[in-house]
Amino acid sequence: MVFDTVIHNGLIVTGSDILPTSTYIGILNGKFDTISASPLEGDKIIDCKGAYVTPGGIDPHVHLEEPNSIYSDTFEHATKIAIRGGTTTVIAFALQGSNDDDSKSSIVDDTLAYMERAKGQCYSDYGFHLIVRNPTLALISQLGKLVEMGLTSCKIYTTYDALKLNDYQILTILLETRKLGITQMIHAENTDIIQFLNNKLEAKSLLDPYYHAVSRPIEAEDEASYRVIQLSKIINIPILIVHMSSPVALKHVKKAQDKLIPIYAETCPQYLFLTNSLMKSHHHEDPFEGAKYICSPPLRDSSSELEGVWEALTNGTVTVFASDHAPSNYDDPSGKKLGLDAKGAPDYKKIPNGLSGVEVRLPLLWSHGVSKGRISPQRFVQVTSTNPAKLYGLDGKKGSISVGYDADLVIWHPEGEIKYNLKNEDLGHRFDYTAFEGVEVLNWPKYTLLRGEVVFEKDQGVVGKKGYGDYLKRGQSTLGGKLKELNPLLV
Repeated sequence: MVFDTVIHNGLIVTGSDILPTSTYIGILNGKFDTISASPLEGDKIIDCKGAYVTPGGIDPHVHLEEPNSIYSDTFEHATKIAIRGGTTTVIAFALQGSNDDDSKSSIVDDTLAYMERAKGQCYSDYGFHLIVRNPTLALISQLGKLVEMGLTSCKIYTTYDALKLNDYQILTILLETRKLGITQMIHAENTDIIQFLNNKLEAKSLLDPYYHAVSRPIEAEDEASYRVIQLSKIINIPILIVHMSSPVALKHVKKAQDKLIPIYAETCPQYLFLTNSLMKSHHHEDPFEGAKYICSPPLRDSSSELEGVWEALTNGTVTVFASDHAPSNYDDPSGKKLGLDAKGAPDYKKIPNGLSGVEVRLPLLWSHGVSKGRISPQRFVQVTSTNPAKLYGLDGKKGSISVGYDADLVIWHPEGEIKYNLKNEDLGHRFDYTAFEGVEVLNWPKYTLLRGEVVFEKDQGVVGKKGYGDYLKRGQSTLGGKLKELNPLLV
């Protein structure tokens, strides 16, 4: 039998195993068809030269072309740079409209309109979550239709004026998503702490970029993380707390997990590599340059806090490693410099939140996790691919190098072949800076394959075509075991 593509002489990594270089992978019709210890024939043969081979990355947290957003990327651009960094699937956010009149609001129509923005534009495969900003009866009545459309995950916020839900509203949406088997994501920061500190800082004219971090202290994440875990226990629903930034908050997740409560955690590259000293004016010639590092939750104070997040990623507390890709240019009056008034005075509250991360997510974690021996290759695969696939209803299709799965994979360089400090010009993105400038890179994808097609080669760049990316109609989460019975008082 002649396969479309044969991969050989690589260390094949799954979430549990590493298969030896004597293993052959036969790809046919975009799927992993055969994994064999015997040589296979193929129209195209790729020799991995002893390097690791991992499943294509799944980045389940990217902000792309959101309506009225000042900081989200485009589907075309973000999915193109994603495959440069080994990510073959992204999941973006469809946002519930702001119309408070239920009779004029349709989350189904809003979502369909948003989905049209992605159609024919993507280099990687893609899917959608729903952001709920107001759990009205009209919205709740349409959630089942969204599940039928393949949107089987939902995000809510405990902060931001336009998005925050109070505890009653959170319980309301948790109950409905539990009934429908929707994966529930939560941005957990205490909005009242943040507002209180914003007011105090503004009264003292302390508005430089660094004070963004001061206004969103660890206590805000700590309290909200504990609170949403308690609320989830009322409904007996699994939740994922997204972009967790502090070991203090992550301890609440670990404590719940130790009691077999299905609480999951996501973290991002910025919380492994960057501290808020980068936001201080004395660190830069341009005192406003700290705006480059504004994201929420903010960068934390010390290397010990970075180490605490690394520990949570290593010991299994962190379930998913995502990017929270939400970039804007720095030297741009419609980018980060929205935070400067006409006289050049800063106001951190007006600076767009977010960093560019979808391209560097996998290479940085591999370089400082696998190459430096902090995490195993299998653990890398778990948090970047296998767990996201299971959590977001893609198990059996994505997330593993297994027979019958989509042939999405990354072939890395042999260890020791690459070593340099990252510069913005090394990246394929169109932004005028990277927050990860100067971070050491010890590996990068040599090839990225999506459904059996080579879409990126390190020497040639992106060779995939716009529009090759498919929409993913997702099912229910397969992560975790059987849930407790729903309290009959809530039915």
